[in-house]
Amino acid sequence: MRIGELSRRTGVPARLLRYYEEQDLLHPERAANGYRSYGESAVRDVQQIRGLLDSGLTTEMIRAVLPYLGGPGEIHPPAECVSAETADLLRSHIDRIQARIDCLARNRDRLTAYLAAVRPDRDARAGR
Repeated sequence: MRIGELSRRTGVPARLLRYYEEQDLLHPERAANGYRSYGESAVRDVQQIRGLLDSGLTTEMIRAVLPYLGGPGEIHPPAECVSAETADLLRSHIDRIQARIDCLARNRDRLTAYLAAVRPDRDARAGR
């Protein structure tokens, strides 16, 4: 598929897809006329890149781990390929993600309690 179709199927602008290629995250083939050609797996790859970026990973970190992520729930990490530096980077990022999760959960609980206090009968009727 060409870049426009990949953009439509993933919701990621073509400009960003070209940026992912520049960052060595996507590897399209080139047709004789120079057009990029993406395989079906590029849809999953772009979705995975977006998910990793949304979680706060940098493109550098994604470049380090992407080759070992086969798909949702699939990990193919040859132990010798994951350096101590990369592992430390990932542990640090996992800690930051967990801190954000904890903060979001606290805020959710506070807002839920506040809403229950100010609108108890309305939320009860809505099944919340």
